[in-house]
Amino acid sequence: MELSDLYRQVILDHNKSPRNFGRLVPADAEADGYNPLCGDRLELRFDGSGCAISVASASLMSEAVAGHTRAEIESLSQQVIQMLTQTSFTPKRDLGKLMALAGVHEFPARVKCASLCWHTLLAALAQAHATVSTE
Repeated sequence: MELSDLYRQVILDHNKSPRNFGRLVPADAEADGYNPLCGDRLELRFDGSGCAISVASASLMSEAVAGHTRAEIESLSQQVIQMLTQTSFTPKRDLGKLMALAGVHEFPARVKCASLCWHTLLAALAQAHATVSTE
């Protein structure tokens, strides 16, 4: 099995069965994200709807940030956004399953889908209550 097939399977699995999906009450921070190009919408408590890449990215994110400090989450978010947008990205640490999103940078229209939850997470951490858009 090729690495790209494994990554594809991870994304399909997280889209079909998103981890940590549903409202978290009470939530420490909240933010809404919206990608008007394809209709992806999410609320960071992890509730929303979207394409397979958007849902899988949010699911992977929810697993990756659990149990980490705000600073660690901000750093991880920045690394993932760089991975999604830069062709010559080298992670500062092992990103584990998040590497399944690495090939997204080859599809510019999908970068916004994959990065929406990460930008929304950063807005939630910054206590910015406006809706985040990837436009």
